[in-house]
Amino acid sequence: MAPLDFWLGDWQATWDGGNGRNQVTREVGGQVIVGFGIAVLLNRAIPFKGLITTLLLLPMMMSAAVVGLFWQLLYSPSWGPINYIFGLGDFPWLSDPTAALYAVAITDIWMWSPFVMLLSLAGLSAVPKHLYEAAAIDRASGWYTFSRITLPLVAPLLLIAIIFRTMEAFKTFDIAYVMSVQPTTELIAIRLYKLAFQEWQTGRSCALAYILLIMVLAITNIYVKYLNQVKAR
Repeated sequence: MAPLDFWLGDWQATWDGGNGRNQVTREVGGQVIVGFGIAVLLNRAIPFKGLITTLLLLPMMMSAAVVGLFWQLLYSPSWGPINYIFGLGDFPWLSDPTAALYAVAITDIWMWSPFVMLLSLAGLSAVPKHLYEAAAIDRASGWYTFSRITLPLVAPLLLIAIIFRTMEAFKTFDIAYVMSVQPTTELIAIRLYKLAFQEWQTGRSCALAYILLIMVLAITNIYVKYLNQVKAR
């Protein structure tokens, strides 16, 4: 049991230390809220809708390393526009351990919210218009229409987006590695890289990789089962 406890220590330290569970929750939760919210706003007749949608998709088409460097400049305490716009002075976004974790999460949300937006917009576009017309005739409130018509019909595609983004969130490496060297931003993938290629502890890195694989498969299986239940309704 001693070797197993030794290997599990890396996982527990990374997962419970805020670098794993909380970061995945922040990133995926933020992407779902922002992406779905933008999709709802775009699901109406607006000028230049196609152009706006295309521009909003640009972040997810960029390299993660380039995005990390771009946001590193935006977070610069000396001349970064974020501190200037919000009047934060010389706030050290990437030098402060707590702020660096949120800075990485915001960057990842900016990059991958368009993915959730795209799938959500496809689901929203497929909702039959006559359902909204019937709800309007019955004088249903906006919340009732959203919770009883829009959300249930979009839920399958939204869950698919959540499945993919959860799997990718566990593998987040480029953005965090480029942006910050704080201990709090040492995510699971970065810990794997350091164990395998800097400390040359292949046994521990392999064990951590297998634990990560099992965790992702378990979470994905839960999502898929729930997705099948949603589709069966």
